[in-house]
Amino acid sequence: MQIRQLETFTFPVPFKRAFKHASASRRNAENLIVAAHSAEGTIGYGEGCPRLYVTGETVHGCAEFVRRHAESFCAEVGSVDDLRAWADAHRDIIDLNPAAFCAMEIAALDLLGKTHGRNLEQLLGVASGPPDVAYSAVLGDMPLPLYRWQLRGYRVRGFTDYKVKLSGSLRRDRAKLAPFASRGSGATSVRLDANNLWESPEQCAEHLDALGDVAFAIEEPLQAGDIEGCVRIARDCEVRIIADESLRLSQQLQTLAEPQRWIANVRVSKMGGVLRSLEVVAAAARAGIDVVVGCQVGETSLLTRAALAVIASAPGAVIAAEGAFGTHLLSRDLTDPTIMFGYGGVLRGRDVPDRSNGGLGLRLGSENLLEPAAG
Repeated sequence: MQIRQLETFTFPVPFKRAFKHASASRRNAENLIVAAHSAEGTIGYGEGCPRLYVTGETVHGCAEFVRRHAESFCAEVGSVDDLRAWADAHRDIIDLNPAAFCAMEIAALDLLGKTHGRNLEQLLGVASGPPDVAYSAVLGDMPLPLYRWQLRGYRVRGFTDYKVKLSGSLRRDRAKLAPFASRGSGATSVRLDANNLWESPEQCAEHLDALGDVAFAIEEPLQAGDIEGCVRIARDCEVRIIADESLRLSQQLQTLAEPQRWIANVRVSKMGGVLRSLEVVAAAARAGIDVVVGCQVGETSLLTRAALAVIASAPGAVIAAEGAFGTHLLSRDLTDPTIMFGYGGVLRGRDVPDRSNGGLGLRLGSENLLEPAAG
């Protein structure tokens, strides 16, 4: 197979509601969509979600990355082995542009699968996707009346696993966690996400002590990369630490002192694609570190489908999944149908596009809403 051309687009579809946390607030999807064309006219699609506060990327910068490397990529990538070789040869620049390469990689995998009649898991040599996947409810940092309304909605839908974004205000965070303190809350698992709120372990520990023993883990409480400080929090507060912004490369797993205290948040776009995500999940499993397969807010079903292969690769290590919001959050998804969770946060295997189809098994239903993403 020969890739003839790469095109870049964006799909800035509005959210049904704004989503806010300590690092950002957004009302629209922010993504790069790459279309990989074969000489025979087949098209594969991929997605990356650049986040300036996570990887330092923008949509414009990602499009420029694709434009700069398209000639080499098209000439050298004709198989999954070629794709791995290209990624290995360009590892340093992918480290700096993970969302951009993620979109290129997924587009190439989709095109390869469509060309050879093999689905994503078959291409990658991982187990076929799990029959069902249970996703976490994610509660953003929003005004308390809206927060309570959203929490009620999750409860009505049968969710039991929750991720709560902290604000840093003790009064607000106490009010947000109060519903989970009672036995009748319906929650079986609660974790917190601080999005790098605090400068010191002492500030975080004081806040967590005041909140009480509700959550089993906290994500990114300190500035990204403060591993020693996070270990102190884990010891003093008896919580586990979820590494997100502090974990973008597989080799960073080696810096996580006391592995049993850590959980790795593996987001496909942040890690630089499916292949690199699989590397991190495998390395985490070897180190005895549990994994959350996360997402970027506003992902379309392209990234949701790609993440299913990562979830399937290490079922014993993956303790939670985030994403599959589809049109629960997006006013319109890029694909038709959309991949999204149902009752209890569960995505039924039967609701995933037929895995006997090649590539991602998805077709675009909103091409008319794509906008060119000039580099």
